[in-house]
Amino acid sequence: MKKLRILIADDHGLVRRGIREVLHSRPGWRVTGEATNGREAVAKAIELKPDVAVVDVGMPELDGIEAARQIRESVPEIKILVLTMNESDSIIRRALDAGVDGYLLKSDLTVCLPEAVEAVIAGKRFLTPKVSEIVLEGFLKPKNQHEKGERKGTPITPRETEIIRLLAEGKSNKEIASLLQITVRTVETHRAKIMLKLGIHSLAALIHFAIRHGIVTMTSQTF
Repeated sequence: MKKLRILIADDHGLVRRGIREVLHSRPGWRVTGEATNGREAVAKAIELKPDVAVVDVGMPELDGIEAARQIRESVPEIKILVLTMNESDSIIRRALDAGVDGYLLKSDLTVCLPEAVEAVIAGKRFLTPKVSEIVLEGFLKPKNQHEKGERKGTPITPRETEIIRLLAEGKSNKEIASLLQITVRTVETHRAKIMLKLGIHSLAALIHFAIRHGIVTMTSQTF
């Protein structure tokens, strides 16, 4: 059995423990690193270069999908599996667009995680049956039936998505500037462009947009 080095990223200790137990039940599979937020997940992926990263979507600091995108850009050989309790079509699409190799619902974790790891290591993409159904339904759905209010005009960039998430989590412009290592003025410029692109005029509307499009989850908000 080939030895596999696996990174786990989830902000809940009990979830990490459960994932670790499932993975360690397979000969030669070892969790060689753990992260409690998205930024730490990216840093540890770059440092440890595991074979597989198992990343939760709803993490603080940096959501799992953005973390997956940064891991894919920094260490493209790592296979990335994302976990979530959310069955939202928009979140699944964001994850697949970020280049993840597999998408699992936490309800399927115990049964499907070993199979998912084996699949991605073999170069295949893995979706749990429920997620496959959601993807197929989204593909077959006529364009005019897709989620109303979907953004129009100039697309939101990855950096703008990150700023939307931080704003929705209650971070101030100064805190965002510090986290992203940019100036407060740059944050203000991004914020103005985001509002213009989305055609919204309040923080409350921005938070609603972030939740509806899976950029932030209800549990990750600070208010």
